[in-house]
Amino acid sequence: MTQDAWLRTHPYLQTVSSLHAQVDKVASELSVVTALAPRWENYIADFLDGVPLLRSSAPIDLAPVEVQARALIKRLASSSLPGNMAEEARILDAELNCESDPQRRVTDWLLDGSAFASECPGLLRYLGWTVMARYLLPLTDAFRTWRDEEQWLRNYCPTCGSLPSMAQLIGADQGRQRLLSCACCRTVWRYRRTGCPFCENEDDRHLAVVKVEGEGGLRIDYCQSCKGYLKTYDGEGSETVLLADWTSIHLDVIACDRGLKRLAASLYDL
Repeated sequence: MTQDAWLRTHPYLQTVSSLHAQVDKVASELSVVTALAPRWENYIADFLDGVPLLRSSAPIDLAPVEVQARALIKRLASSSLPGNMAEEARILDAELNCESDPQRRVTDWLLDGSAFASECPGLLRYLGWTVMARYLLPLTDAFRTWRDEEQWLRNYCPTCGSLPSMAQLIGADQGRQRLLSCACCRTVWRYRRTGCPFCENEDDRHLAVVKVEGEGGLRIDYCQSCKGYLKTYDGEGSETVLLADWTSIHLDVIACDRGLKRLAASLYDL
C-alpha cells in the first residue's frame, strides 16, 4: 500500500497530507542534528524500573530540539499554511520570543506540560514532536536494538512515556504479537497480545472490535470498561502508511461517534 493509493481511496485526507508534506519539507531544510545514544549501562536500572528514556537520568541532549523547533515555527509563520495555522504559527513565534527563560521551553512542555502556556497548544504539539521525532530517530533505532522487549511490556512508550496511539498485530496463529506505536516520538514496542493498554483490564469479555469495510486491515479495538480505543493495523507490509496516525483520522471520528475516548495525545488537534 502506497500513500498515493491510500489517498486515492480517502480523498478527504488530502488536506492533512498536504500539511504534513509541507511541514516535513521545511523541517528537512533545517540543519541536520541528531541525538546521540547514551551509555546504555547508565540506563539499565531506570529501564528495569519502567522509567522512559527521555525521563531518566541518562543524559540526552535536547537543546538542539529547542533550536530547531523555534526555527521551524519561525519559517512557517511566514508561509502559506492552510486555514488559520499561519496565524497560529505567528502567535507561537511571538510567544516563544517573549519568554524570558527560553531554554528548553518547548521540550519541557512536550515532555511534561510544564508552565509554558500557549494559545495554540495543538500546533505547538504537532510541530514540536515533528522536530523531536526527527532528532531522535537514530537514538530510537539504537534503543530498539538495545532493549529487551520482554523486560518492558508496559502500556506507555519506552522512549518518551506517551500512551500508544495505534497498535499492530503481526505473525500468525499462536505466535501472533501486538506492537504499540507512539504518535509522538514514533517508537514501536511490544505489549501483551490481549488486554486493554489503557486501564490494563485483561478480561477479554470487556474487549471489543469495530471493523470498517475497505480499510486495508485497520480496525478499532476498544475496552468496554474504560471506553478507551486503539486504532489497530492487523497485517504487515504497509506500516509506513497505515501506522501513520494522520492516515486514519477518519477512524478517530468513527470512534468518537460511538462514544469512545482517545486517551493518547493527538498531534492533529489543530
